[in-house]
Amino acid sequence: MFDIVMTKLHELMIILYAISILLYFIDFLHQNQKANQYAFWLLAIVWVLQTIFLFMYVFRTGRFPVLTLFEGLYFYAWVLITLSLVINKILRVDFTVFFTNIIGFIIMAIHTFAPVQMPSVAMSERLISELLFIHITMAIFSYAAFSFSFVFSLLYLLQYKLLKKKKWSHRLWRLNDLSKLEKMSYVLNMIGVPMLILSLILGLQWAFIKLSTFHWYDSKIIGSFIVLVIYSFILYFRERKNMFGKSLALWNVAAFLVVLINFFLISRLSAFHFWYS
Repeated sequence: MFDIVMTKLHELMIILYAISILLYFIDFLHQNQKANQYAFWLLAIVWVLQTIFLFMYVFRTGRFPVLTLFEGLYFYAWVLITLSLVINKILRVDFTVFFTNIIGFIIMAIHTFAPVQMPSVAMSERLISELLFIHITMAIFSYAAFSFSFVFSLLYLLQYKLLKKKKWSHRLWRLNDLSKLEKMSYVLNMIGVPMLILSLILGLQWAFIKLSTFHWYDSKIIGSFIVLVIYSFILYFRERKNMFGKSLALWNVAAFLVVLINFFLISRLSAFHFWYS
């Protein structure tokens, strides 16, 4: 019972850590102070829980947890989170904080979902299933964000066309103004990209643990990374290249078509994403 509770708490930490990274990503792009504060306090909760578990482990074993790879990963994740909190509070280097937390999330996920820590095969299998569940849930949330972003881009193009043709019909008044539609599309992409990154991290870990033969060139993995790169470039062009309006909306529509191809077509060619078949 104790092992199950500890596992659930570690999974809760993974979820809180993922939300924190999402907020740090928003702050990284937008210098959003409120998002940074929420991210900081969520990460602080993760740090407190980790510190408690660390002291409990030291008290139970009577030694510092660095003698095995499994112990070292946990301590390494704790050090990264500690440094991230210190850097965020003192130096305010957003780029460093975000990517440090990505590394910390990877290390913490490897530790949390490692089957070797479970006392029985049944609990180990259950842990791996929960890893898969979190991976799929995050992927679906990211695809949902991209879907809504696509809808807002379509509405933008529709409104743009109506305005160009000076068709002042009732449909025009039912749509939001162009700036709001563009902003909503952008915000949803900001949510979808980090969610997809975290989903890929957990999905790759599941594949390494569960599959006897794992290939990086699997069609689904390549397709997912292509989607990630395309949407990352859209965010980059929006932020650094000052690409706005109709051009950005068209890029966003094209990007969603790649999402659909990846989800419905490429998944069928994958060696292990058989649940889409």
